Amino acid sequence: MRRRILAVLGLGALLAALAAAPAQAAGYRYWSFWQGSGGAWTYATEGPATARPADGSVNGFRFSVSEDSGDSAQPRTAPDFAAVCAGTPAKDGTKRVALVVDFGTPEDAVPGETPPAARAACAQVAPDATSAEALAQVAKPLRYNGDALLCAIGGYPKAGCGEKVSGSAPSGPADTEAGAPADAGGSGPSVGVYAGIAAVLALGAAALWQSRRRRG
Repeated sequence: MRRRILAVLGLGALLAALAAAPAQAAGYRYWSFWQGSGGAWTYATEGPATARPADGSVNGFRFSVSEDSGDSAQPRTAPDFAAVCAGTPAKDGTKRVALVVDFGTPEDAVPGETPPAARAACAQVAPDATSAEALAQVAKPLRYNGDALLCAIGGYPKAGCGEKVSGSAPSGPADTEAGAPADAGGSGPSVGVYAGIAAVLALGAAALWQSRRRRG
């Protein structure tokens, strides 16, 4: 009986340890939007549909899986306006915007799809054009969802838009704004784990009571 009690209590301790361990955070598969400055990338604070880059700006887009803007992958090509737009002379009544598009790695790709090679191009657009309009000039086709979230650049990926990605299959579109993933949430242990711990501890207490009763 004593061995049974110890085994039950040991299982309860194991379940408690599992419940205390943090759950694996979920990420989102999406296009992030970046702005180049001083040879480095900075995560954009607004979406490409509202951002209006100045003449000589560099905009970057990277497809990847990330939990939030803090760990989002940057474009792997450094922002260099001169290198991208060297072959596009300035023209009155227009502005030039360098675009870097990084389609990401096979590990971050939508299952069944292969990411194209990264590309860079110089868009020459109207002075009040947005980043989205500049991108559309050099990387069609673009695809958006019903919430105006940028889902595909140059036709990649063919399917999906901001899916939540964890240890299991994607669970559907993320609630996003300005191209950034929403809070993944769900980081605590499930109710089922707590219920299992309670049940095991109850069994242990009952076994202990029964043992003492028999000895009495």
